[in-house]
Amino acid sequence: MFILLMGIIISFIVPMIIMIIATVLSKKSINDREKSSPFECGFDPKSSARMPFSLQFFLIAMIFLIFDVEIALILPIIIILKTSNIMIWTMVTMFFTIILLSGLYLEWNQGVFQWEN
Repeated sequence: MFILLMGIIISFIVPMIIMIIATVLSKKSINDREKSSPFECGFDPKSSARMPFSLQFFLIAMIFLIFDVEIALILPIIIILKTSNIMIWTMVTMFFTIILLSGLYLEWNQGVFQWEN
C-alpha cells in the first residue's frame, strides 16, 4: 500500500516540477523593439510584415477542398457497383451528385467565382 501511495505521489510531483522548470526557463527576460520587429536586411521594414489575405482566394481554396473530398467519396462507388444492388447505388450516386451540383449552382449565383471585384 505504501509503495502504491509513493508511486502516485511521485507521478504527480515529478511532472509538476518539470512544468515549473519549463515555465521559468521559457520566459522572455528582455522585451526589445528590435527583437519583436520583423527583420529586413538590417533596415526598418518599408511596409507591414503582414500582407492582407484575399478572401476570394480562401473561398476558392475551400470550394476546391470540398469538391476534392467529394470526388474521393465518389470513386469507390465504381468499385462497389459490381458487388451490390445497382439500383440502390445509382439512386445514392444521383442524389449525391444532385447535392453537389446544387451547391455549385448556389455558389455560382452568389458570385464566388467572379474575380473582377
